[in-house]
Amino acid sequence: MSRLKIAAIQMNIRWLDKESNLQELDRLLELLGAPDLILLPETFSTGFAIDCDACKEPAGGGRVLEWMKRKAHNKSSVIAGSVLVECQGKKVNRFYWVYPEGKVCYYDKRHLFRMGNEQEHVIAGTRREIVDVCGIKILPIVCYDLRFPVWSRNNNDYDLMINVANWPAIRRNVWDILLKARAIENQCFVVGVNRIGEDGKGVEHSGGTAVYNYLGETLVSASDDTEEIVEFEIDFAELENFKAKFPAYLDADEFNIIK
Repeated sequence: MSRLKIAAIQMNIRWLDKESNLQELDRLLELLGAPDLILLPETFSTGFAIDCDACKEPAGGGRVLEWMKRKAHNKSSVIAGSVLVECQGKKVNRFYWVYPEGKVCYYDKRHLFRMGNEQEHVIAGTRREIVDVCGIKILPIVCYDLRFPVWSRNNNDYDLMINVANWPAIRRNVWDILLKARAIENQCFVVGVNRIGEDGKGVEHSGGTAVYNYLGETLVSASDDTEEIVEFEIDFAELENFKAKFPAYLDADEFNIIK
């Protein structure tokens, strides 16, 4: 186990304005040193504009992914955030992980937000992914995925869960509770990265970007309704020691997800 330095950016995403959003992130990233991992919210370049075909990026790359590659290289950091990407005439909500040397991994959002008709415009992902950053195993999930604990069940294959979101202020209490619950039940650290501000459909977001430990305790959190960078370092030796003393994961039920 080791330590991981993370910077999570809670931002007010400008609706359908990739250029402004990337310029704002350029400014914010200048305030950072070189953390191991930089986290951006769900659909950070456009907002949750799932019904807008003009906002989607090409499957093979595009402006936003090239920007992520350049920033990852310049900062010597892994940069991760979700982007709407063209797929089979629709889109996928793709959580990109871009490494300084140019490697790209991704997870496609599995659970589509029915109440916002996401399923009409976005294709659901089918694969649960684990990514590695500095030897730390991480489960990436996106927004609505947080409500489905079976999908994120820890099979003793990760130590950190990261959820990036456009989670509305009206359901903010649910966000806070579920992040803590996922940390406790999976005996892992959890980071939630949410946006602020009103989107193009009049939906308000209050933030709630925070880090929780395996006991559901808040380690650090952003101020509500404030554009802010949350910087922190996680010591995974603490988790290893806790699991050695309280190995509840050894009693977990075995099961398979039928996809």
